[in-house]
Amino acid sequence: MNGKPAPRNDRGKGKSRQRSRPGATNTAWSIDDFQVPEMAGKTRFHDLGLRDELMRAIADIGFEYCSPIQAAILPQTLQGNDAIGKAQTGTGKTAAFLITLFNDLLCHPVEGERFLGEPRGLVIAPTRELVMQIAQDAEDLAKYSGLKVVTLIGGMDYQKQLNRLTSEIVDLVVATPGRLIDFMGRRDVFLDRVEILVLDEADRMLDMGFIPQVKRIVRATSRREDRQTLLFSATFTQDIINLSEQWTYEPITVDIEPEHVATDSVEQKVYLVSSEQRYKLLVNLVRSPEADSVIVFANRRDQVRRLHERLRRAGVSCGILSGEIPQAKRSSTLAQFKQGDIKVLVATDVAGRGIHVDGVTHVVNYNLPEDPEDYVHRIGRTGRAGATGISISFASEDDAFLLPDIEALLGTRLECTHPPESLLL
Repeated sequence: MNGKPAPRNDRGKGKSRQRSRPGATNTAWSIDDFQVPEMAGKTRFHDLGLRDELMRAIADIGFEYCSPIQAAILPQTLQGNDAIGKAQTGTGKTAAFLITLFNDLLCHPVEGERFLGEPRGLVIAPTRELVMQIAQDAEDLAKYSGLKVVTLIGGMDYQKQLNRLTSEIVDLVVATPGRLIDFMGRRDVFLDRVEILVLDEADRMLDMGFIPQVKRIVRATSRREDRQTLLFSATFTQDIINLSEQWTYEPITVDIEPEHVATDSVEQKVYLVSSEQRYKLLVNLVRSPEADSVIVFANRRDQVRRLHERLRRAGVSCGILSGEIPQAKRSSTLAQFKQGDIKVLVATDVAGRGIHVDGVTHVVNYNLPEDPEDYVHRIGRTGRAGATGISISFASEDDAFLLPDIEALLGTRLECTHPPESLLL
């Protein structure tokens, strides 16, 4: 990348300095240990000229060929270009921006002294769950690089996060906007050395009212001409287009259509039910033997809370994910669900965006979402990583009017049927 800021020789009072860490040592491993055959129409990670430290981690994860968004965006972003990506979760965009970021940091090490609390890379995402998922993916990719990743999220102990930030030089911070502003306000983190800025799920940040905070964060980084900026959004309203023009410099644009994500690996069903039948149908569905791992979405926190209570009383092993649940409890619930200790998760859309769990067999839309994009996000929780999944949506007289907009986004008609009698007994 051109125009990268040089390390500075002074910093505000009380900030500590450390020498830059050398990269992690690579014990006997070579790219020859990771053989992936060339395949027509596919881009291998081998074809991108990535650093061996990254390739070794990619081999461990089991990536072989790029997803469509990775194949489209990586050749550009690895050259230092800014990028705007229209993509849903589940497309591989997280790996795309993390590979770009880590490869660049490894190729351009900072010589000499660096300060604590001065990351070189910054990823901002709207929800705590999404930040934690990105950070986990980052840890997996940075495994052999010696690069340090820190998460800053609300709902968790500030001092513990500060200790992690100041225990050694940090290379990448992954944060929610509110908590990052807290750290900036207390002068515990400085963003003027950020070389690569990633804004993930920009549309959701807009919906959640975070844009004033994000603007403040972006202003605290170096000029857009001097940093690389990658912005991802599932939708592109005029507001998002305007923001992307302010924040990026001569970006390339990649558009991955959502219907490719939504429909390929997920069997979609819509059951026409009366409002009274919904709960009985849900209980019978989650008790069916083929429903190994189920996420149930409802539109409001109070509905999620009520459903969780009723399912628990009915003897169903279930957990709850919504914004009102303390972060530590949400994290432990998600871990239990991943391990299979909990069979059912009841979630709101905002909390559900951060659920990236392989092996989810069913997604149930207890209510149809009011935003068609949320439908695509919801059903994308199943049918991941090459598996197939089933999405079942309940529609009744009070929300069936939402179906045409969902069908328009999907580009396909959803067949509506009455549920089997056995599921209503």
